Amino acid sequence: MDRTQFRTSARQTAIALRETVALAFDTLRSHKLRSSLTLLGVILAVSTLVAVMSVLNGLNLYVADKVANLGANAYVVDRVGIVTNMEQWTKARKRPPIDISDLDALRTGMSLATNIAGVMQTIADVRYGNELRENVTIIGASPSYAGIRDIGVSSGRLLTDVDEDHRSSVCVIGADVANQFFPGSDPIGKEIRAGAEQYEVVGIATARGTILGQSLDNFIMMPLGSYRKGWLAPLDSVSVFVQAPSPDLMPESEDEARVIMRARRHVPYDAEDNFAVIAPNSITGLWNRITGNVFAIAIWITCVFLVVGGVVIMNIMLASVTERTREIGLRKSLGARRIHILMQFLVESSLLSATGGFVGVALALAITFLVRSTTSLPISTPFFTIAIALTLSTVIGLFFGIYPAMRAARLDPIEALRAEV
Repeated sequence: MDRTQFRTSARQTAIALRETVALAFDTLRSHKLRSSLTLLGVILAVSTLVAVMSVLNGLNLYVADKVANLGANAYVVDRVGIVTNMEQWTKARKRPPIDISDLDALRTGMSLATNIAGVMQTIADVRYGNELRENVTIIGASPSYAGIRDIGVSSGRLLTDVDEDHRSSVCVIGADVANQFFPGSDPIGKEIRAGAEQYEVVGIATARGTILGQSLDNFIMMPLGSYRKGWLAPLDSVSVFVQAPSPDLMPESEDEARVIMRARRHVPYDAEDNFAVIAPNSITGLWNRITGNVFAIAIWITCVFLVVGGVVIMNIMLASVTERTREIGLRKSLGARRIHILMQFLVESSLLSATGGFVGVALALAITFLVRSTTSLPISTPFFTIAIALTLSTVIGLFFGIYPAMRAARLDPIEALRAEV
């Protein structure tokens, strides 16, 4: 075939396809109510898929940014770690606590760490004058903890090595504590009472907002030595935050910390760790296992809706073939071939299903926008979800439109012209 013949053939194909699409749109417009009812299953399927994926994607980003973000290249060596059932909790509580000597051993023995900080915490009431704030998080932390966790100050200063060495009775307070105790005044240099001790306020931490509805600014942070002097209880354990030099070196840094801890605790080579290493991927992995069940349910519901919508489309297309039997016979008598009739009905079913897909996507986007505007639920719609939803809806139309299209294409033109519809 030369170039001229190829161009002529391509032009004829384009014209035929354009006429087929136009005819399909005319048919759908002439049966608006029937088309709308037919689309219901596809609309529900697509809107469910897009809405659920938007919520899950938003939550995944939220967890990765807020919950699993332990700090830049940071992980935690902890006594208990992440537990998901009572059996694991009971077993973890039997482990020996991590103490200051373990923290010092990691500091002196690790080469793949830029910062190491010890942290202990509890919950207590805090007073200033006649004001009382309940359930405040009391944090005892090494000075480097603020750098690892990216905690800044809006006023005053952070804790220093001098504070830690002298076990100074000083503290940095969160924005919530500052707003209640010192509204409109400067708290620097004033003393607040926590437990049986008085602590001088040396800084106000920069507000960080909330995570899953829990405030990150309801705390007072003091030197770790000061915390241990006034708050240490039997079996209390230190959580050790370790910052690796780079993301690529985090696995090696974790292995180094694990070797040091196992050696100190005399753990046999064939026994499991009697401590835990919590990395960001541990938290996100747990979260993904939880949301995986939700995603599976959403996929199941979507498949049910799509099958129902596909069956409805097939039945409607079969009814359309019956209604237009004489039209099909007339087209065939005027020279239309089987492929033309087949394409006509396949295009109609695909357009019908794709229209349902677009409506479902629009409905899902409207719902997610409304939820995002009226609630604090993090929602983010990834583009690939929309593409998958539209592709699925179109494929469903194609698949369930094959049988009606083949039935129409196989009609005998003479018998079709004689049909009484």
